[in-house]
Amino acid sequence: MQPADDLRLPRGAAWVRAALLALWAAASFGVAFFARDIDLFVARWPLNFWLLAQGGVLVFLLIVMVYAWVMNQADRAQAPGERAEGDGR
Repeated sequence: MQPADDLRLPRGAAWVRAALLALWAAASFGVAFFARDIDLFVARWPLNFWLLAQGGVLVFLLIVMVYAWVMNQADRAQAPGERAEGDGR
């Protein structure tokens, strides 16, 4: 069963989704896998702990923001004549 024509995303949106998924996997598993090998300290705090505890959350927030921006651009490209409710223009 194929989705309706109005529900399809542009080809570039699917590529961005795949790239963001790969970034998520690298941030989740890649950093955790190699964290013990990082022997750097920042203000007497192990950098490997910071990368796991804080860096992952920042990467996930960045992924969500990029995904939301790309999907908004895709929506605007599909319906250029329509305006969002409450837009005021």
